[in-house]
Amino acid sequence: MSAPLLQVNDLCVRFGDREVVRHLSWEIAPGEKVALVGESGSGKTVSALSLLKLMAQAHVSGQALLNGVDLLSLSERALRGVRGDAVSVIFQEPMSALNPLMTVGDQIAEVLMLKRGLSAKEAQTEAVHWLHETGIPEPERRARSFAHQLSGGQRQRAMIAMALASRPQLLIADEPTTALDVSLRGQILSLLDDLQARHGMAVLMITHDLPMVRRFADRLIVMQHGQAVEQGPVVQVFGAPQHPYTRLLLDSHPPALPAPPDHDTPVVARADSLQVHYPVPRPGIRGWFGQDRFTAVHGATLALQRGRTLGVVGESGSGKSSLAMAMLGLVPSDGGLVFPSASAPATDLASAAPHAWKAATQLQQSRALRRRVQVVFQDPFSSLSPRMTVRQIVGEGLDIHSPHLHAGEREQRVRQALVDVGLCDSAVQADVWLSRYPHQCSGGQRQRLAIARALLVEPEVLVLDEPTSALDVTVQRQVLSLLQRLQQERGLAYLLITHDITVIRAMAHQVLVMHQGQVVEQGDAARVLESPQHPYTQDLLAAAI
Repeated sequence: MSAPLLQVNDLCVRFGDREVVRHLSWEIAPGEKVALVGESGSGKTVSALSLLKLMAQAHVSGQALLNGVDLLSLSERALRGVRGDAVSVIFQEPMSALNPLMTVGDQIAEVLMLKRGLSAKEAQTEAVHWLHETGIPEPERRARSFAHQLSGGQRQRAMIAMALASRPQLLIADEPTTALDVSLRGQILSLLDDLQARHGMAVLMITHDLPMVRRFADRLIVMQHGQAVEQGPVVQVFGAPQHPYTRLLLDSHPPALPAPPDHDTPVVARADSLQVHYPVPRPGIRGWFGQDRFTAVHGATLALQRGRTLGVVGESGSGKSSLAMAMLGLVPSDGGLVFPSASAPATDLASAAPHAWKAATQLQQSRALRRRVQVVFQDPFSSLSPRMTVRQIVGEGLDIHSPHLHAGEREQRVRQALVDVGLCDSAVQADVWLSRYPHQCSGGQRQRLAIARALLVEPEVLVLDEPTSALDVTVQRQVLSLLQRLQQERGLAYLLITHDITVIRAMAHQVLVMHQGQVVEQGDAARVLESPQHPYTQDLLAAAI
């Protein structure tokens, strides 16, 4: 065995009087791949970033010996020479970590000039090389792009290029694939595997994605409540976990799909040949005189039935979110968009026309229809106002859709909504929640609040945009079980947008597969998932295994 590259001894991290990491010890050898695994709040990110003193207002004690030098004893000036040089970090959210005012090429070049002393011209050439190294197409053009002009996978690759530009000995990757679809996730993991092998660096992966750990890491460290409860080789821990918490993580599969309702349940929403277009600037001087348009959705046809879930799956850029936004009336669309009334027959949409709203313009104008179609967004921390309390957030819909209710009735409905989504056992116990703000809630609690807000106005259709992508496996199971229960109790129709095939298996009665804006396959979930006909669907399912 070679000497450890990094040896962490008795690491403790405290914020004020609260100790979030307690007596943590582990090591990583040169060229080794180690995963720090645990749920949100387990201390895995704090413990890793504290090694470089990247956690503001944290009191850190213990040792972190990098090639025999204690990082925790270094001055801030000395640590600047380590950060981004001997040790680099890929942060969890590249859109937040990348500077929106600088091109991607300039950001990579800045690292090369600071850390390797290259001239501006040399650094730009090297930046293009690293973008090419990470597999970004047209690296010369992409080097001149800003972060918002890149796809999610391209932004993640640009972050990797920036982290590797200084040729570090240790790469810390904080949830590098959390928001990526299955095929991109596989590509990023393969890329990290290849780059790690070619450059001989060690990788510390911070993640809650257990399938990724099984595929990528050599060893793992399982953390709970700031402590390492188990560590060892991946094969050994996965094969024979010793700690109850490790077994809980490995057993946290999405809940089984409940029996679907009858096939003749009413249709509550239908799209016929729905198209979504976005304006795009023309290149050069032609852009002064007009714009071209990009078609994000090409003629999608679908039907949502009461009490059933339609899962829409595809890679980033496939058009699935644009389809959802069109169904919500949040982007203009062409084609038929019909929401029959509850009294209209499910199979006779023509006779339902007097009781239906058609087209996105009418959808935007109809407050009554807004009440029937609600949405739960991907990131509740972004979609919930940080300046509003739980009482205000959950009850906001009643102020708009039920202004006739007096304050006491609104309060009672808000309390009951918190009970319905499992945040408390009774309306009386809701007191502890009503005055809280989103930042005082965990990720799973925030997602329950987003669901409560959507359900309070008693919708018929719920659009779920990646509702569990940022959640831990145990919390994900809880949220999916909640959604299943609410659907059974209320007969809700779900339009589920996701890239996670395991979520599709747990929730969807029907599946619609999108690729480059087109619906390439759709049908009953069992048939599509077990016997996919289109090559793209086959590739998606293969990447998810």
